[in-house]
Amino acid sequence: MVGDADGALAVGVARLAAVTATARPARTVPVGPLPAWFDQPRGVFVTLKIEPGDHLRGCIGYPRPMLPLRTALVEAARGAAVHDPRFPPLEAREVASLRVEVSLLTVPEPVPSDATGPLLTEIEPGRHGLIVDAPQGSGLLLPQVAAEEGWSTEEFLAATCEKAGLPPSAWRSRAVRVLRFEAEVFAEASPAGEVVRLRPAAGPSDGGPAPRSGGPRTPTSRPRAPPRGPPPSA
Repeated sequence: MVGDADGALAVGVARLAAVTATARPARTVPVGPLPAWFDQPRGVFVTLKIEPGDHLRGCIGYPRPMLPLRTALVEAARGAAVHDPRFPPLEAREVASLRVEVSLLTVPEPVPSDATGPLLTEIEPGRHGLIVDAPQGSGLLLPQVAAEEGWSTEEFLAATCEKAGLPPSAWRSRAVRVLRFEAEVFAEASPAGEVVRLRPAAGPSDGGPAPRSGGPRTPTSRPRAPPRGPPPSA
């Protein structure tokens, strides 16, 4: 588990990279000393939102541990700011309203399946994120998306298929691979404000309801100043 202070630091790195990406001409992200675990490869997504209203402004990341976290964080944040194809590049005037969220991913694993396809009992919306891989394309949705939308397992699978440009029922095909992962999520409670660990969805040891967007969060700390073709969007 990532400590609260390190989670806040990851958000700080992502914010600096996103804000720096709005500079004209472009500037290098000034990365200074970071704890050693930032040198380990890690899957990560950076989500940018505009307040008030919690409006999505960009979300880009690396589903698999391809790069050291320090590098993946910077590249994902810059990508979310200026390379998410769903949005125009972030502008400097928007920075004051910008709220940053970082999702640190576990390594994706295939969802156990039988002759009929993935076992629905092996997917817990709000706890698991999903990746759908097919010859025609792939799609990913983070765990918090299912919690925010209140989706059932089948609805979550269908939405991930649609994200991949596939029919909603494509997950039933033997030609489609379905993978699951989990994420530790840290976010600013307000633009450039206190960083909080988003309360995880209920699991077997919890029993409480999965939180929706804006639900209970656990405070961590303020982000410390970070000591640097776009990846997939979510």
